[in-house]
Amino acid sequence: MTLHSGETLRARACRLAALLSVHGARHWKWLTFLLWIIVAVTFVATRWPAVHWLVLSDTDDNIRYVQVKDWLAGQGWYDLRQYRLDPPGGADIHWSRIVDIPLAGLILFFRAFVDQGLADRLACAIAPLLPLLLLMLSLGFIGRRLAGPNGWALAVLAPLAAQMGLGMYAPMRIDHHGWQLALALTMLAGVIDANRLRGGVMAGVSSALSIAIGMEMIVYLAAGGGLIALRWVFRPGAERRMLPYALSLAGATSLFYLLFASYANRAMVCDALSPVWVAVFGAAGAGMVILSLAPLRGWPVRLAAGAVVGGAVALFFWMNWPQCLRPYQISPELERLWLANIREAKPITAQAQSLVVPLLAIPAAGLVGLLWALWDSRRDAERLWAWATVGLMMLFSTALLFWQLRAGPAAQLLAIPPAAWAAHRLVAAVLTGSRRARIAAGTGVALLGLIAFAYPLYPQAVTLWQEATGSKPRPWRPSAIARNDAIKKANGRCRTLPALEQLDQLPAATIFTMVDLGPRILATTHHSALAGPYHRNGATILDIHHAFDGPASGFRAIAAKHHATYLLVCPNFPEGTIYQARSPRGFYADLMRGERPDWLVPVALKTGMTMPYQVYRILYSPSGEKEGPQQR
Repeated sequence: MTLHSGETLRARACRLAALLSVHGARHWKWLTFLLWIIVAVTFVATRWPAVHWLVLSDTDDNIRYVQVKDWLAGQGWYDLRQYRLDPPGGADIHWSRIVDIPLAGLILFFRAFVDQGLADRLACAIAPLLPLLLLMLSLGFIGRRLAGPNGWALAVLAPLAAQMGLGMYAPMRIDHHGWQLALALTMLAGVIDANRLRGGVMAGVSSALSIAIGMEMIVYLAAGGGLIALRWVFRPGAERRMLPYALSLAGATSLFYLLFASYANRAMVCDALSPVWVAVFGAAGAGMVILSLAPLRGWPVRLAAGAVVGGAVALFFWMNWPQCLRPYQISPELERLWLANIREAKPITAQAQSLVVPLLAIPAAGLVGLLWALWDSRRDAERLWAWATVGLMMLFSTALLFWQLRAGPAAQLLAIPPAAWAAHRLVAAVLTGSRRARIAAGTGVALLGLIAFAYPLYPQAVTLWQEATGSKPRPWRPSAIARNDAIKKANGRCRTLPALEQLDQLPAATIFTMVDLGPRILATTHHSALAGPYHRNGATILDIHHAFDGPASGFRAIAAKHHATYLLVCPNFPEGTIYQARSPRGFYADLMRGERPDWLVPVALKTGMTMPYQVYRILYSPSGEKEGPQQR
């Protein structure tokens, strides 16, 4: 009776799975859209406190918000200069308006129904979720290509386990990185698309759009283009993908330059879509068109021709713009004082184990899935090439982690296709396999589940292990732990809207503060600041470092140079700890010890809360009559 009932339940489950399989394969795009709506509503609901308090935690999110508000207030389409950074001249921002468009549209839409503050918050909550839909659709497309009609289901849900990658799509994460990551997966979908014409256009246009948004993903996009060219070398007929790719890449890059390049980016700059990159991608596209149309027989001949064309494009690039071979065009001093202290610019080998293990969990699962998939498709040349393409992109993105941590989101998301394929095969074995196969597959599903929850569970697991083994931190460490807690608390409190909006009691002026606080002051107050963490603001960033590292007399001269009226410091703020450690007798370290010069006058704000920061008026004459250039 029990055995018969078990077989009946299993048969019913299989019939239900077959029915869902048929409908899922037919309507996968609409089902992905439905899943996206569920995820989006859940995200906004669970993160509503952050939405309510306008928690734009990243500096780029704050500047993006300010840029959009300035655009809606009348600033020009091609004018992306931020005039409240280091006024009156302002600071150049190297972005484009592409990502501003959906955010501005949402703001205008919600302003028709609610007040301006709530409209801005709702727009900032929903805008990052739009590229999440593109990401899910791209992953679903790749999943169907590699695992069959129902390979989409687990692939579109897998980003929920990639916490670092998923963080780029959280409400209030309005910067451009989410769009660029999604477009990188769209490019990959085009590279492996069985429809070569559609795949070539998809890969070319998505690459051009990502470049027009920003240059951060250019190495991934170049790798995708290289794989298309490599396929052309070894596979007759692959020119039917390379030709539309080359035409769409060169054409779309030129079109996006005309539509979106700011006034500043019309110069020969390296860090944005400029005439430099229009020329380079135009030359690369022209070379690929010639190769696609040339009657070349045999892979050795095609390889030699491709090497000649690629070498010519590289030589053209190097002879005209060799400075663009460096990731940042900044001085050695700025790199030493500023860039070297940015965590995401450091390799994964310099990161804490509590970050490394969860980050590498999905790439590790992807590697296992890739090896399995390569073996499974060894007799199918087309599938084998598709898997090799996906695998090379995954391995390339993971290898970049040993250069910079900022490759982490891409490494996780590009590892999803093989990891999701392995999960799909295991689930299929659980549903349809023999008893032994079901047990083995169930074990595999459990392991993948542990990997999926590695990010939130790993710290707790380490704590439990320390308690069980008695390997707790040594007694001398509580002081260091307390200091870290103080740094985390200051990093959060000094950025909060309730604290910073109190500054609007003061007349609008330029505030001298730390680099990482500048964008937040712009987003939450009517004041100006000196700089944000952007390499084009390098001279001003260096001035801030020199002012805080040097003596008090040097600080006042630099503050006067930048027309600063007030000084704002946040004790225990992460950036401030760098100045204290690097220059223990510098102006900032002295100020933290309570050694305040007479020309800094504390400013009392009328508020019922304890302020996490300190504000001073800067006096520029002994009598205090001239209190700053902004007071004239």
